Amino acid sequence: MTIELIVLALGCILGVAQTYIAAEMEGRQYGMKWALSSREAEMPPWSALVGRLKRAQANYMETFPIAAAAILIVVVAEVNGLLTAAGAIIWLVARIAFWVVYAIGIPVLRSVLFATSIVGIGMILWPALF
Repeated sequence: MTIELIVLALGCILGVAQTYIAAEMEGRQYGMKWALSSREAEMPPWSALVGRLKRAQANYMETFPIAAAAILIVVVAEVNGLLTAAGAIIWLVARIAFWVVYAIGIPVLRSVLFATSIVGIGMILWPALF
């Protein structure tokens, strides 16, 4: 299996982890009764941590399909190599760091890490486009 596909598999695990941890923390905030309910009742706003985890998870889910498509394109087209492997690794490391930094609440570094992940996606796509 290529490095890019391994990164894609790890990216899937990261998505599941982010979804689970955000939901777990939300459940802890609102309690078991809420977690098992249909969730139709109005609830107080999320705590700062839960809000950051939920927003980080939503951001990941918005960009993950783009990274996944980019990886699949270069692997299927057989144009993957050192650049695409490096781009995939940069994307994944930046996304992991983004999640941690967002949860902690460091705004500027969070933006730098997001931009770094986009550069990683660009590195993946470059051989497919040029």
